[in-house]
Parts: sequence; C-alpha cells; structure tokens
Amino acid sequence: MSFNLSSRLAERHTASLYRHRPLLETPQGPVVNVDGRELIAFCSNDYLGLANHPRVVAALKEGADRWGVGGGASHLVVGHSGAHHALEEALAAFTGRPRALLFSTGYMANLGAITALVSKGDSVLQDRLNHASLLDSGLLSGARFSRYLHNDPASLANRLEKAEGNTLVVTDGVFSMDGDLADLPALCTTACAREAWTMVDDAHGFGVLGATGAGIVEHFGLGMDEVPVLMGTLGKAFGTAGAFVAGSEALIETLIQFARPYIYTTSQSPAIACATLESLRLVQEDAWRRTHLRVLIARFRAGAARLGLALMDSPTPIQPILIGSSDRALRVADRLRDLGVMVGAIRPPTVPVGSARLRVTLTAAHTEAQVDRLLDALADAISEVIPHD
Repeated sequence: MSFNLSSRLAERHTASLYRHRPLLETPQGPVVNVDGRELIAFCSNDYLGLANHPRVVAALKEGADRWGVGGGASHLVVGHSGAHHALEEALAAFTGRPRALLFSTGYMANLGAITALVSKGDSVLQDRLNHASLLDSGLLSGARFSRYLHNDPASLANRLEKAEGNTLVVTDGVFSMDGDLADLPALCTTACAREAWTMVDDAHGFGVLGATGAGIVEHFGLGMDEVPVLMGTLGKAFGTAGAFVAGSEALIETLIQFARPYIYTTSQSPAIACATLESLRLVQEDAWRRTHLRVLIARFRAGAARLGLALMDSPTPIQPILIGSSDRALRVADRLRDLGVMVGAIRPPTVPVGSARLRVTLTAAHTEAQVDRLLDALADAISEVIPHD
C-alpha cells in the first residue's frame, strides 16, 4: 500500500482548489513585480505600509551589526537578547499590560498559549470562523473543544452552560476572511458571567484599530479584566515578523514554564526585534497612516456599492467580495491580473464551500487613484467573467 498523492492533487485541480505560490521579485509595496509582471497589489497584510519603510530597514541592518543574525538558541538557554527584552517591554507598555512574551510566529503563539492554559478536564470554546491556528490549538490542547456560532453571545452562553473545568473562550479580533470585528464587549460579558477567561487573537487589528493602534481591545475600551490573554502578530500591520502574547505577570510566567512552542524553539532573529521596535515607534508617531487607511476603505466601499458588488460588513482593510464558486473566483482574479491588478481568490477549505471570494486588502501605502484603478478593473473583470456562466 502506498500514498496516492497524485490523485489527491488531481482532485484539487478538478475542484479549482489548487494553490500556487506567486514569485515576488520586489519588496512589499503597493506596486510589485510578481512572476515577471508589474502589478498593483491588493492582497498584502502590510496594512500600514511599513514592511519596506526606510527606518525599519535601517533598524534591521543596525540590529544585525549589533546582535548578528541568528538567535542562536531558545529564549531559555542563551537566545534571549537585550533586543528581544526591549521589544517585550515596549509591547507590554503599548498594550497597557504588565508583561509581553515574544513568539516566532502567530501560529506558535496561539498554540503555546492555548495548550499551556487548558488541558484534559478543561474546556475551550471558539468562534466557528476562528483562524486555523486557533482551531488546531484547541484540538491539540486535549481540553473539551466546542465552537459557538459566529459572533453570537447567546450561542456562547449555551456552550458555557456545558463547560467543565477551567474554561477559555477564544476569538479572533478581526476575522481574516470576512473582515468583521468580534463583538468583544458582549462576548467578554458572557464569558465573565461564567468565570471564563477570554483570549483574543488580534492579528489583523493590532496596529490598525484603536486610537493609538493598540488594536481591538483599545477600540472597544476594554482591559485586562475583560481580555486576560491578548495575542498580536508583528508580520502584518507592523511589517516585520513574529508575534507576542501580553497579559499579567502570572500569565507570562506560566507561558515561559509551560508553552512548548516557546520553550523548544530558537528565538527569532534579534535584528528583527530591533526592526520591530522601530516599527512600533512609527505606529505611534504616524497616526496619519490609520487616518489615510480609513479614507481608502470608505472610498472603496462607496465605489463597490455603486458597482453593485457583494461586500461583507467590514470596517477594516480586509474587504472581501463574495463570488460563490471557486472557479469563478479564480477566473475573476486571473482577469484582474491581466488588467494589472493583483487580488487573492480565497477558496475552500479556507472559507466554506460556496463562499469563494476575492479578498481585497488595502494599505496606507495605496493612493486614492490606485483604489479607483482597482474599482475600474473589478467592474471589467466581473462583468466579463460572470455573465458567461
């Protein structure tokens, strides 16, 4: 007996679900060269346009000169540098929490936090549309795992009635494929009433939402009492790499002692930590980036409404256009590329069957003229592809 990999791949092709890696040949930016073509990109999570900012690049170079490139060991051996420590302290201050702990990726942060906090005999309750890393972490924790209806406090309350042991409620802050916000005030009230903790994965809100860019918790005026466990990523709005968990002294010490993805992983490059510190300064100094982004979001949504496009209820840089079938979504994306615009076609299993979409993402580096160019291209591509079915 052998693995029949070819048939599995063929099935993906037939269902229009096969994925390809575009080859990027320029730094991140509103205009990129992909697979040898110059395109206006509306598919990056570099929401504030910091991934290629001169100050961030310079800080990376200076960090490498000072600290070298590799972390060399895990944080608990000899890999926890002064640069890492300074970034943790800065992130803790920025989020208004006593401590923060760096992880190499958001996936590892979620896995480390959830599996360290709950186990067999406990309960973990998650939104049905949570990111794959959260769902995987819940399953791997060994705790009793269940999912409540999307953004539905009543459904969560029903699940909480059946919860056992220590109970962790987990939600995305901004849902990455729909762009909508978690109803954190209601969810936290429901969780607190049952003495459950709430954990928020703010990967797509951190840097973008809130008066200072501190994310969805700041956006809703909540604190550590309502959201004891806050995760944020640094490879999206902050333009660098890695992630962190912020919370109480006891929480962070618990993660240091029990989070296996933290304990058994070489630390990220200290040069990246230096770059992220500079990025954090820019997030705090350049409020205009968030203001400009809101202007672009409003402009895109107004233009899409005039075109009759099926947008989702998103106030964020993530602006999905529901297409339906995977084949149609791919063909519209291909036509957009022919017109010089790059937008990702998101298909199952990332989204439910029948809800394939174009995931438009806007950044502070885009101009209003580029957004208008996107709208013109969408009008042409969708009218050309869909009526022929």
